[in-house]
Amino acid sequence: MDTTLQDPLVGRLLDGRYRVQARIAAGGMATVYRAMDTRLDRVLALKVMHPTLALDDAFVDRFIREAKSVARLSHPNVVGVFDQGTDGTYVYLAMEYVAGCTLRDVLRERGALQPRAALDILEPVLAALGAAHRAGLVHRDMKPENVLIGDDGRVKVADFGLVRTVDTHTTASTGSVLGTVSYLAPEQMEHGTADARVDVYACGVVLYEMLTGGKPHTGSTAAQILYQHLHEDVRPPSEFVPGLAPQLDELVALATARDPQQRAQDAVALLSRSRAARAELTDEQLDIVPPQAKEEPAAGPAAGGGEAARTDVLPRGGVQMPLPAEEADLNGLNRTSRLEVPPADAVSPTDRTTRLRPVPAAAPRPGLLQRHRLLTVIAAVLLVLGVGTGVWYINSGQFTTVPAVLDMPQAKAERTLRDEGLGVTVKRSFSANVKRGHVMATAPANGQRIRGTGTVTITVSRGPEIVTIPELNGTPVADAKRKLRDRGLIPGTERREFSDEVAKGSVIRTDPAAGSQRRPDTAVALTISRGSAIKVPDVIGDDKADAAETLRDEGFKVKFAAEPVFSQEDRGTVAQQSPGEGKELGKGDTVTLTLSKGPEMVTVPDVTGAHVDEAKRKLSALGFQVEVKKPFLFPQDTVDSQSVEGGEQAPKSSTITIWLKGAL
Repeated sequence: MDTTLQDPLVGRLLDGRYRVQARIAAGGMATVYRAMDTRLDRVLALKVMHPTLALDDAFVDRFIREAKSVARLSHPNVVGVFDQGTDGTYVYLAMEYVAGCTLRDVLRERGALQPRAALDILEPVLAALGAAHRAGLVHRDMKPENVLIGDDGRVKVADFGLVRTVDTHTTASTGSVLGTVSYLAPEQMEHGTADARVDVYACGVVLYEMLTGGKPHTGSTAAQILYQHLHEDVRPPSEFVPGLAPQLDELVALATARDPQQRAQDAVALLSRSRAARAELTDEQLDIVPPQAKEEPAAGPAAGGGEAARTDVLPRGGVQMPLPAEEADLNGLNRTSRLEVPPADAVSPTDRTTRLRPVPAAAPRPGLLQRHRLLTVIAAVLLVLGVGTGVWYINSGQFTTVPAVLDMPQAKAERTLRDEGLGVTVKRSFSANVKRGHVMATAPANGQRIRGTGTVTITVSRGPEIVTIPELNGTPVADAKRKLRDRGLIPGTERREFSDEVAKGSVIRTDPAAGSQRRPDTAVALTISRGSAIKVPDVIGDDKADAAETLRDEGFKVKFAAEPVFSQEDRGTVAQQSPGEGKELGKGDTVTLTLSKGPEMVTVPDVTGAHVDEAKRKLSALGFQVEVKKPFLFPQDTVDSQSVEGGEQAPKSSTITIWLKGAL
C-alpha cells in the first residue's frame, strides 16, 4: 500500500508555491517530501515540522536557525536550503532534492562495508562538516540517517536542524539535550556543551558502524548506552573484522576518544588523518570484506557499467530507493530526541546515567485537540463528497503514459519526459543499429502506464561495441576529428611532419592505423601534414628589402626583430636570421631577421712599451683579436709598435697587430 496516499500534505500546494508530490521519509521531528517548485519549475525536498512541534516556539526557532545556518554554507557535500516559511500550522524548509538513499539504507542492506567504500563515504562527510566548522557551526546530530547518497554517487550531509555556533552550551533550561543517543559525545551528556569535536566523535561512531556493521555501544535503554559512552572506550573495529588494517583502528580511536582533548580538533583535521591513513593502505587492505557484510544484491540496471571510479556501495543511476521500513524504536534510540541531563551534583556515575531518559518533544495543547476534531469532521465530509474523484484518481488519474522518445537524441528525450512531469535516469549500452547518443530503449516502454511522478530509465546508445578506425589520409584535421567522434572514438595527440603528398593541415596517418578495430572511447593519435619542406636560404649581409623579398619568394613569412644589433655587417643589412641557412620549414612558416647597427667602435689603448702578455690582455678585454709579430732575430717581450695607434677607434672584434722589439 502506498503510504503517501494517506498523507494529507501529498497533492497539496503549500504556501501557494510548492506542489507536494510524495513523502520521502519521516523522522522524530519532521517529515520530508518531494515537491515541485511551481514558480521556478524545479524538484526539491520539503522538510515539514510535525504540527504538534510547530506549537513549540523553541522548535520553530531551531527550524529557522537551520535555514539561516545552512544558507551560510556553500559546499558540494552539504544539502542546500533554498527557502523557509509557514503555511497555517505547517512550518517548512525548502531544500535541495537528492535522489538516492541514506547511509542507513545502505548499512541495512549491506551490513558492513569494505574499508575503501567506508572511506569514500566518510571523506566527503568530513569535507562538509569541515566547511561548517570553519564557518563556526557544529552539526550536533551526525548519524547515518543524515548522510545522503545520490543516484550519481554524490555524498551529502543533511539535517542541520540542531546546528549551533561553536562552543555554545547546548543544555536547555529544562536540563535536557537534543541528539541521537548512539552518537552523542560524552561531554554532550555530562556538561551539555558542544564544539566541533562532538561531530568528530559522531563521525568516529559512524566509521565504526560502516566497518563492523554495528554500533560500538548497545543496550535496550538510552541510559545503558549513555553510560557506555561515558565510561567505556570504543573497541578497535579489528576485533570484529580480522585482518582490518591498524591504521583504521587508529582513525576510529582518534575520533572516538572520550576525552575531547585527545580527539582530532575538527573535521578538517580528521579528514587529513583519514587521507593519510588511506595512502598507507594497500589495495588488499582497502578491499577486505568484513565478515558482517551481507551478500551484494543482484546487479541492477547499472550492472556491467564502466564507472569503476565510483564506490561499489553507492547507488547506481536508475535505482529508486523506497521509504525505509518502520522500525521498532520504542525508546527513541535511533531518532533525534530530547534527553534529560542529570544535575551537576549527581552522586555516582550509575545514578547519573540512569536518570538520562528520552522525554517527549512536546505535548499537544487542549486547543489543538479541538482543532483536530474539527479537521476530522471536515475531512470526513470531503471524503464523502470526493469519493468518486478519489476512486478515479487512484485508478487512473495519478497515472500517465510513457511518451515516445525512441531514437531521439538524449537531450531532447530528457526534455520530453520532464515536460510530462516524469523523472529521468540514464543508462548507456552498445548498439549496432541506433546512432550514438540516441535513445535505444526505455523502461517502462513507450505507451505503458506510469505514475505521473514516476521515473523513466532511458538507455542511450554508445554506438557499436567494436568500431573500425576510418581512413582519414588527406582529410582536413577538423573533419577528421568530427569523423572520429561520430564513431565514438576520441581524437588523441597530434604531431606534425612534412609531406610532399598531403596538403598542409590534413591528416597523413592515424595511430591505430585505418582499418583497425577498437572499442568506443579509444584515443586515436593524428599525424598532420606541415606541407612540403623548404630549405631556408642564407640572407646574412643582404639589404633589408632584398632579404625579405628572397624569403617571401620561397613561401616564407618574414618578421623583423624589434632592435638591431652590432655586427660586422654593414649598417641596415641582415646581421642574424632564425632559423638559419639550410633549415627545413613549411610553406607559410616564419623566418625572423635581425638588422645590423654596423660594427661597434671601441677606443684602442696604447700598449707600446708594455710586456706582450699585458698588451694582449688589455686588447682582448676590449673585444679585439690580437696578432703578435716578432722580429726575425732576437725578439724581445716588449711591444715596439701597434697597427692602430693608441687613442684611435677600431671596430670591436677586429684584429689589432702588435710588433715586438728586437735585440739589435
